[in-house]
Amino acid sequence: MYRIILKLVFILMGAGILRQAAAYLLNEGLWVDPAANSGRVLLSASVVGAVLGLIIGPRIIDRLEQAMGRLISSLNRTSPYDLVVGAVGLVVGLLIGILATLPIPDHVPIIGEYVPLIVTLSVGYVAMTVALKKKEELLNLFNLFPRSVDKQTGRERRFFGQKVPSKILDTSVIIDGRIADICRTGFLEGTLVVPGFVLEELQHIADSSDVLKRNRGRRGLDILNKMQKEPGVTIKIDYRDFDDVSEVDTKLIRLAKLLGAKVITNDYNLNKVAELQGIPVLNINELANAVKPIVLPGEEMVVHVIKDGKEQGQGVAYLDDGTMIVVDGGRKYIGEDVGVMVTSVLQTAAGRMIFAKPKAMEKAL
Repeated sequence: MYRIILKLVFILMGAGILRQAAAYLLNEGLWVDPAANSGRVLLSASVVGAVLGLIIGPRIIDRLEQAMGRLISSLNRTSPYDLVVGAVGLVVGLLIGILATLPIPDHVPIIGEYVPLIVTLSVGYVAMTVALKKKEELLNLFNLFPRSVDKQTGRERRFFGQKVPSKILDTSVIIDGRIADICRTGFLEGTLVVPGFVLEELQHIADSSDVLKRNRGRRGLDILNKMQKEPGVTIKIDYRDFDDVSEVDTKLIRLAKLLGAKVITNDYNLNKVAELQGIPVLNINELANAVKPIVLPGEEMVVHVIKDGKEQGQGVAYLDDGTMIVVDGGRKYIGEDVGVMVTSVLQTAAGRMIFAKPKAMEKAL
C-alpha cells in the first residue's frame, strides 16, 4: 500500500515541477512559441511530468527502501545513548538551518521553494553527525564534575572533576568468571561495558557443536546474568560495531579509544597489543599474582609432593592458590606430606615459583 502512495506522490511531484517550470517560461516570455495556448502548454507539461514521475518513481522508491533498511539495521546496532545524542543534535541543527534560510529570497525561480528545505536538512544532518562524533566532549561541557555511584551507600559522589573511566570486558575475562567475584568486593569503580560484538561471540561459542566450547560460552552468559543482578554493579551493553574490522580484539581496542575506557582481560596477546596502542589494561592474572600470599626465604611450611621435577631428585608440590613449589631432593617424598623450608622465590610472567628443601635435609646440613 505504501508503495502505491509513494508512486502517487512522485507522479504529483513530477507533474507539479514541470507545470511550474512551464508557467515560469510562459510568464517570462521565454517559451519557444509565444502564441501557444498557455492552458495546453501547462496541461502537456503536467502530463509529461506525471509520466516521468511514474517512470523514475519506482527506481527512487527501491533506493529509498534499501537506504531505510540500512538505516534501521544501523539503528538496531546503535545504543540508546547515541540515539538520544543524535536526536538532540538533529533538532539543534534543524533549528539552525531554519534560521539560516530566513535571509534567502523566496522568489528564486523554480527552485526557490526547495532551497530552504535542502539547506535545513543538510545543516540538521551535519549537526547530528558532529554531535555523535563529539558527544563525550559536549557532555563534559555540561557536566564539569562527573559523578559515580558509591557502591556502599548507593549515593552519587564527585571525583574532583576527574571522570571515572569505564571498563570494557573482553570475552576471555567473562568466561573466566573471576571478574564477578572482584565486582562483588567493590574494588572496581565505574561502569562495566560489554560490547555487542562480545555478546555475539559468546552466543556463537554457546551454540558451538563442541561440548567444551558450548559449556564455556554458557558459563560466560551465566556470569553476565549473575553480575547484572549484583547490587552496586553497573553493566552497560554497547551495541556499537565496526563493520570494517572482523577481529574482536581490534574492535575492543577501537571501542576503548572511542570511550576513553580501560580494558579488562586475561588474554596475554590482547594485553600487549592494547598497551602498545596506549590503552590502559587491567589483567586479571596479574591481579591474582599480586594478591597471592608473600613467601620469604627461610619460612617453613608443609606441602604434599605430587610428582617429579625437571631436575634430578626434585619433587613438585602446589599451594592452595596454584603456586608451584619445587622441592630440591623431594622426589623420595612423592605422595607424602613433608615439611620444607623456602630457599628462594622466583617471580615470572607466568606466575610465582617457590624453591624449597625438606627440613630434614636442612638439619642434616
